[in-house]
Formats: sequence, structure tokens, C-alpha cells
Amino acid sequence: MAVPKALTDSWELGGLTIPNRVVLAPLAGIGNWFIRLQAQRHGAGLAVSEMVSSFAVHHGNEKTHVELLRIHPEERITSVQLFGQDPAVMRSAAATVAERGADLIDLNMGCPVPKVCKTGAGAALLDDPDVAVRVARAAVEGSGLPVTVKLRSGRRAGDTSGFDLAHRLVGEAGVAAIGFHPRSANVHHRGTPDYDLAARLVETLGAPVILSGGLRDAAVARAAFERTGADAVMLARGSLGNPWLFEELLGRRDAGPSRDEVLAELDWVMDRAVEHFGPERAGRWLRKAYPWYLERLGAGKALKAALQATDTVQQAREAISPSPLAA
Repeated sequence: MAVPKALTDSWELGGLTIPNRVVLAPLAGIGNWFIRLQAQRHGAGLAVSEMVSSFAVHHGNEKTHVELLRIHPEERITSVQLFGQDPAVMRSAAATVAERGADLIDLNMGCPVPKVCKTGAGAALLDDPDVAVRVARAAVEGSGLPVTVKLRSGRRAGDTSGFDLAHRLVGEAGVAAIGFHPRSANVHHRGTPDYDLAARLVETLGAPVILSGGLRDAAVARAAFERTGADAVMLARGSLGNPWLFEELLGRRDAGPSRDEVLAELDWVMDRAVEHFGPERAGRWLRKAYPWYLERLGAGKALKAALQATDTVQQAREAISPSPLAA
């Protein structure tokens, strides 16, 4: 009888030893180096970057190379997620990502956003499995790194093309693991994930399965991990403003953070945003991050509105410091 997996166990992924089974998901427009580093500081065994265009990498887009491919020296195991539908371009981009120091490459074949799908990338590849296999094989051959693929269960309700494609990607393209979100692409983040389908994939794939989708808190993530037998769980929106969720899943804390811990974490994020973007752009980027932390602090509407009106990090600090937060 197989010994049950524990989230604290190490595991093997394409020849790499991952220290535990809790992973930060790729978060579009969010998962830059300091968000990844934050997750790792709180225990994540693996962190995946935000989605990066293989075409932008291939054609040398300056912002992509300077910002999106930046890996901080303090990061441990980092995967860079690429998307695209052209095998030759993917081969080139994967080689560049390997040169920049990534440990793994993840391919996005599950993004449901229309502007991605209309190019034939993301979840559109579920409808063109032959191309999907060629793209994945190109990433494997171009990079020499372990390659994982993030998939949805299918394009539409009842469609299990993602389940079928997962087997082809492992068997024909040499993909090292599958990140599986068992919801169809057309429902985005709505509806109940089909964890039974995920369990079937775990039983039949012959490669690690990283479970994603609906893992909003520690109890749900643990239950889904046990129910499916997945090799790891991937935290996405549930970890925004709540990196302590990684600690909870690893048994390092029993309760949520204190007010002082939340304020200290927000301060750390603000400092890192300035380091990455510079003062002005950081102020704009952080407007999306403030609500994640204010929610935990019980902040009132006045403070929330005040922070959304700030242009700089200094203005935000001034708004936060005298505030009673619940006002």
C-alpha cells in the first residue's frame, strides 16, 4: 500500500527536488519576482512567474527582458511561464529563459482570456492538440530544462480535452508534470472544480500532477489534495495578500496573521515594488495590491478610497500611518 503524501514532503520534478508540495501559481500581471519571493519566504516550495509572451521574449522586447524575466538572487526554485502557439518561437524563447537562470519552464495552455485565445495560444491549444504537443516539445528541446504545462479540463462544460492532452504532452513531448485546473475554460473561476477528473488524471498520467482551482483556503486545499492524490497543490488568488496560507498548509501556523504582521508584510511589498518599478510606477502597480491587505485589516471605505487615489508610495504610506484602519 502506498504511503499517503504529506504537503510537507519533498518530491521530484524533472530531476529537481522540490522541498514541499505547496506551489505559487502563475498570476497574470502579478507574479513578478517579489511576489514569488514573498511566497517562498512564507514556505512555498516552488513559485511560477506571471504569464510571459514567447513572442516578446523571442523578439527581444525590452520590458519583457528587463522586468518579466528578472529573477532575484534570493529566489530559490523558480519557474517561468511562457505562452504562445508557434513552436519555433517557443523554442527560441525557452532557450532564452534557460539562459536567464530559470529552473523550470511552465507553458500556459489553459488561459481563457479572449485576447490570448484568439491568437491560438492559451486554452485555444486544447482545440489543436497536435500544435500543443509541438509547442511543448520545442520548449523541452530549446531549454534543456524540465517543462510543465498548465491545463484546464477543457474549453467548454463537459469537455475533457485537457485530460486527453495531458497524456499526449507527457508521452509525446516529454513534459515533466501537468498543472491541472479541473474547470472548463469558459467558466473562468466560477463553478465547482471537478476533483474526480483530477483524481483520474493522477491515477493514469504517469507524471506528477499539480492541482489548481478553487483552493481558496487551507481546509479546501488539504481536502482537495487528499481527495485527488495530487503531487502538489497550487495556490493562486487565495494567496493574494495572504502569504500566510503557505505556512498554514505546511503546519507552521494555526491562526491567521496579526494586524502588525499584515502591516509589516504590506510595507515589505511596497519596498519591493519601489525596488522593481521605481517610485512612480510602483505607486500605480500597488493600487491593485492594497485591497488584498486592507481586507485583512478590516479597513473602511474611506481608507480604501484614499489609497486608490494615491499616485506615489509615499502618499500611500501617509494615508496608512495615521489611519485607524477601520474608519
